[in-house]
Amino acid sequence: MDKNIIIIGAGPTGIGAALRLHQLGHRHWTLLEAGPEAGGLASTVTDSKGFLWDMGGHVIFSHYKYFDDVLDASVPSWRYHQRESWVWMKERFLPYPFQNNIHRLPPADTLRCIRGLLSAEKGKLLGTRPRSFQDWIDANFGVGIAELFLNPYNMKVWGFSPNSMTADWMGERVPTIDLSRIVENILLDRDDVSWGPNAQFRFPEHGGTGAIWRSACSLLPQERVHCNTEVVEIDCDRRDVTTKSSEHLSYDCILNTMPLDVLLRRLRGSQLDGVMSAADKLVHSSTHIVGLGMDGQVPQHLEGKCWMYFAEDDCPFYRATVFSHYSSANVAKPGQQWSLMFEICESSQQPALADPVQATIEGALNTGLISGRDSIVSQFHIRLEYGYPTPFLGRNELLDSVQPQLRERAIYSRGRFGGWKYEVGNQDHSLMQGVEAVDSMLFDVEEQTYFDPDHVNTKKDSTRRFTLCRDLLAQNAARVPCVTGSCKEVTSGISNLQSSNRR
Repeated sequence: MDKNIIIIGAGPTGIGAALRLHQLGHRHWTLLEAGPEAGGLASTVTDSKGFLWDMGGHVIFSHYKYFDDVLDASVPSWRYHQRESWVWMKERFLPYPFQNNIHRLPPADTLRCIRGLLSAEKGKLLGTRPRSFQDWIDANFGVGIAELFLNPYNMKVWGFSPNSMTADWMGERVPTIDLSRIVENILLDRDDVSWGPNAQFRFPEHGGTGAIWRSACSLLPQERVHCNTEVVEIDCDRRDVTTKSSEHLSYDCILNTMPLDVLLRRLRGSQLDGVMSAADKLVHSSTHIVGLGMDGQVPQHLEGKCWMYFAEDDCPFYRATVFSHYSSANVAKPGQQWSLMFEICESSQQPALADPVQATIEGALNTGLISGRDSIVSQFHIRLEYGYPTPFLGRNELLDSVQPQLRERAIYSRGRFGGWKYEVGNQDHSLMQGVEAVDSMLFDVEEQTYFDPDHVNTKKDSTRRFTLCRDLLAQNAARVPCVTGSCKEVTSGISNLQSSNRR
């Protein structure tokens, strides 16, 4: 229990680990963040005109009661939404999921999709395991939906061909086929909306997604949180961390959340050649976030819509979010303005645009999202080098080789890019990777989220709970996680986890 733990990165994973350590009363830990504040890829920026922008279309939903508890403890005021997502195709909007709403397509395209679905249904009898994501698409959806929507969309969002990606990450990420339901929707001309694990979601009333993590970080003892502190080297033999300011910190264990390839290149020590060489094999794409802030009211055809998918080549973005819909506080003048947030992929196979903002405006005009340029009062753009951790062919085998070698050196690399598993890269997954890594370090409890994505993505976990001690709250205006004996459920829960681990 007296291990000296260094946490690298104050995104959801790092914050989750620190909250767990503080909750357990563990006193020997330090949180190092390279940026000026907590949040990482879940940060929010306010532009010069007063509009707020998340670093992507983040939606809060949860597979864990612990994550719910942290949100409740961190943010006092929420907006609750019914998911309404759409696909722009053939100059019209179709409700998502696409395959359930093909009755909205031109008749020839609907017929093409149905023929592909019927052919795929016959092929399922063969029971062949898909080698690639493309194989999975073809086997489940058929050539019609693949060529019309899924292939161009996935190339647009990932920046890599589905042929070069594994199918192991799928889980609940993509809705599969219910052929009888699709046929009924066609015959009844019926829309099918609000599929998915995030059919309902909540969003902070103020401060965007970043407010969650800034507030969660404020629950921690601030003397252990060090922002603007980048880790530039880790000596695995001497168990020593070097920061950009040349400070040296010793450790017993590390919870790393910086991108895995960056971590591997910053390791020093003996017998590391095999580990470090893996850095060049990891594949990722970058993301451009473009925001347009507008005067006036949301156009009628966008009212109620949360986000929209774009597969065709009449725009550069793969997703657009009506960000002002999430909270009126996301604009500078609530009630008088609205906003759209766009995401554009960049990869080695999908080069960067010369001018992402102007290309986005042209795309927004082409797709009818905006009717003109005159109402635009704010333009925002940021490039995120690490946007999506690509589930490339051979990814699992590479991780299965690298992670045990890091573990032998007391390094747990977790999180969206620290662990490089997109299927457990949402905010709830990321936080729980940090929590579970701490329990593994201190109590030798198996980690479920990182190592068994299919299991955690099919249930709501209530094994762990995050609690606040009322006695401490009364003594301290700053909210402090419960670390006293009055919260016996913490240690009781650990005992239960250990017992389950031994079975």
